[in-house]
Amino acid sequence: MQIEQHKIDEYNHQHIADHQLKFGFVAEGVKDIEGVMKKLQAFQIAIPSWALGTGGTRFGRFSGGGEPRNLEEKIADVGILHALNRSSGAISLHIPWDIPEDPIAVKSLAAQHGLRFDAVNSNTFQDQAGQALSYKFGSLQHTDKAVRRQAIDHNIEVIKHGEALGSKALTVWLADGSNFPGQLNFRNAFQRTLESLKEIYAALPSDWKLYLEYKCCEPNFYSTTVADWGQSLLYATKLGPKAYTLVDLGHHLPNANIEQIVSLLLMEGKLAGFHFNDSKYGDDDLTVGSINPYQLFLIFNELVEGMDARGMDHANGLGWMIDASHNVKDPIEDLLQSVQAIKIAYAQALLVDKTALVAAQEANDVALTQEILQNANRTDVRSLVAEASLRSGGAIDPIAVYRKLKVRENLVNERGLKTVTTGL
Repeated sequence: MQIEQHKIDEYNHQHIADHQLKFGFVAEGVKDIEGVMKKLQAFQIAIPSWALGTGGTRFGRFSGGGEPRNLEEKIADVGILHALNRSSGAISLHIPWDIPEDPIAVKSLAAQHGLRFDAVNSNTFQDQAGQALSYKFGSLQHTDKAVRRQAIDHNIEVIKHGEALGSKALTVWLADGSNFPGQLNFRNAFQRTLESLKEIYAALPSDWKLYLEYKCCEPNFYSTTVADWGQSLLYATKLGPKAYTLVDLGHHLPNANIEQIVSLLLMEGKLAGFHFNDSKYGDDDLTVGSINPYQLFLIFNELVEGMDARGMDHANGLGWMIDASHNVKDPIEDLLQSVQAIKIAYAQALLVDKTALVAAQEANDVALTQEILQNANRTDVRSLVAEASLRSGGAIDPIAVYRKLKVRENLVNERGLKTVTTGL
């Protein structure tokens, strides 16, 4: 289904007076309100194709009904998101879960929804039906050269699919590692992975990037071949200028200082972008901002400061994408909440008085630096995010409109109650 613009406009008209009151109150205290609004309008967060269905755990999965059954329906669901918030204008495909059989038609359909294609994602962390060789003991690191060849060829195939859709980046996440001491030789695993990545890197078009993701553990719990940002950076440095480190907020050891990691990677020009989510214990893939919104703000504070220092465009200088699992929520509502949380953290970071902060830092005024950051963080910027959506043709309150229009009920009627999204 597609949401008709007049229905969004109707809702906005009914609630415009209350919104304008809230917006005017906050906007009065912002020095360059129009500059902030332009940045908020331009900022887009890509939606992964695997996030449109209900997620699950190793114990079970409970579908909410009306899930997209194919790539075309996934594009339609991202179109619903983007129509409501005007901040979800890209989709990131996972291959082979979402192979575009007719790239021209798929690209045309996406354009009808105002969408472009973000980074394409390869999959060598699980065996697919009909696959010749298994990734049980790794893919790009595997002791068997034939398995490594299969994994390399798969990544090159993903690049070709991305080229056909207008994508400009390949995301590689490896489950490679070991569960027990002595299971593999660390140096050999690193070298084999590097040699495999070199072949994939060589297949990149001239204007593409390679995003190398890292993860401290899971599914292997003794060692991971790309375990942290240092190892990813080491690979990326050895590969060349088109290789970058991708940060997933859930892929760190407990209490890691992610904002410091982000700052240093950005300083070195090796930060690819983000997979946004939130976590309490590990790689929980929870709704962005649901557990630790202050950390999200601190990350964006470093991003805004670091990108401005390098003269980078906030909207296009890095890759922005959600990577979450919606185990008990309506996936579209969860994604709307995540995009909202990201935009809030970004808006708050834009409000930080950078001149005052630098002066306080140089004077070692610790209390004042805290006050400056928390003043911005404690500002209720929801009306700024709502205004950005309104100015772009979106809803003041996307979830309220989603529920008022009974979108999920309509999707269940169209697709059925027992549909299961591909890849999950």
